[in-house]
Amino acid sequence: MKNKSVFTGRSLCVIEDFSNEERRYLFEQARILKAAMEHHDEEVLSRYRIDDRDFGIYEVFLEDSTRTKESFRNAANFHHAKVNDLSSESSSFNKGESYADTFFTLSGYANTIFIVRSKLEGVCRWLEESCAAYAARNQLWRKPAFINAGDGRHEHPTQELLDEFTFLEDNDYSCEELHLALVGDLFHGRTVHSKADGLTIFDRVRIDLVAPPELAMPEHYVQKMVDNGYVVRTFDSIDAYLAQGDVAKKWYFTRPQLERMGERILKREAELRRSITFRRELLPLIGEGTKFYHPLPRHKQHPTIPTFLDATSLNGWERQSINGMYVRIVLLAMIAGKIGEEFVPSEKPKAAVWEEYIHEVDLTDRPLKEKVVSEGVQPIHNGLVIDHILRGEEPGAIRDHMRLISSVLGLDESKGGEWVSTGGKDRERFKGIIFRPGEVGLSRKHLKRLAAVAPGCTLNLIKDGKVANKFRLSLPPRIYNFEDLACTNEACISHPDQDEGVPALFFRCHDNHFVCAYCETRHTFKQIWKSRNK
Repeated sequence: MKNKSVFTGRSLCVIEDFSNEERRYLFEQARILKAAMEHHDEEVLSRYRIDDRDFGIYEVFLEDSTRTKESFRNAANFHHAKVNDLSSESSSFNKGESYADTFFTLSGYANTIFIVRSKLEGVCRWLEESCAAYAARNQLWRKPAFINAGDGRHEHPTQELLDEFTFLEDNDYSCEELHLALVGDLFHGRTVHSKADGLTIFDRVRIDLVAPPELAMPEHYVQKMVDNGYVVRTFDSIDAYLAQGDVAKKWYFTRPQLERMGERILKREAELRRSITFRRELLPLIGEGTKFYHPLPRHKQHPTIPTFLDATSLNGWERQSINGMYVRIVLLAMIAGKIGEEFVPSEKPKAAVWEEYIHEVDLTDRPLKEKVVSEGVQPIHNGLVIDHILRGEEPGAIRDHMRLISSVLGLDESKGGEWVSTGGKDRERFKGIIFRPGEVGLSRKHLKRLAAVAPGCTLNLIKDGKVANKFRLSLPPRIYNFEDLACTNEACISHPDQDEGVPALFFRCHDNHFVCAYCETRHTFKQIWKSRNK
């Protein structure tokens, strides 16, 4: 019996959905396929073809595209599968239909792989989740899989795949080292954002970011590169980059999208374009063996790689574009289960580890200590006291945040108050205290909310003048199922203004920020609450 491939039915929403090991397998298959295409080796090509007219591949491009759309269409046609497309002009999205309802319908028509481009960020992740549940409810033969063909400023993982494959070709298929200059609009460019995680297939990575401050790589992507072990340098212009001695042999250009940045930027258009556009007089400064790349299309009036370079040895972008079809043919074959059954990952996926973040203090046999009361605060006989709120921050920030805590916990209508004090033995650091006298009950759900909105605090439940229960709270590993959560990114599928009904979901990352599960926007624990963002 044929083994089921580990790739069957998988989605590719962000580049990290496929491990480095899995991507290396994909690139080796693309290498074989490309050689077979060039030599018209039908015996080899047939091993990659889905060859099933009932296998549905659906292109849904809700944002303009030529190369990605046609590359996927030709890749899908190679497979002799059923290929359909849906454009924004003819779709029910114009009638106010939700993404989920549209894709539920299309999933029910025996379509298995959806290739989606949208301005909404994180849309493929949401569709992967919601359509999997739809397929289970309705006993569909296959669970739909989703390929992100570009979502807003977020990611473009299949472009990242073809870029990596082309870099490998020019690296003699070595994954040992990559030195790459990223040049152009690094702020808007989703193709360069995917490289923050994508280039981890190389053992050692050096990245030179070449862009004026107005077009610089967003800080959280730079930090992700550093976290991934890349050596990162920044330069304001190509001239500044070439003025120093250590210049990469691989340059990746992107098109500046100045039209998105307002009148102030457009007044400096000529200056900004010059800083990231290659010029003829710079040719003598370029080392032998250098290759230029570009995700295309180039701007016809202001190309960052001028057309006089097309016939030079610097031209790596044309082969890069051609490679897109080979890589996408292989990707579709893997997700369809046509190839990959022989691939056995050397490492199993890491299982989610439960981490307790609500710690009840054992008060049994606790020695009596002299009660230290914060300045201005009188003890209460029954009720609750939330102590050590935002310890070490400024009084104004603490007061502001305590109003949020009171709202999040539903304490606004209760009597009591808030206080900022130094308290205890530490008279140099401020902290916040919320106290509510009387019968105030907090459930486990309330404790989860408190941990998310005030990590590091201590909750004391007071009965008959004594602490009956004490809890120390730390930041939860994830937070969800609260209606008053919201991602701050207005382009995110989960943002309330999108009206898609997608519940917010956040994961804690290593530096104690919360990352949106859909668009990967980073937030502090203060920023994820709707009442904070009004």
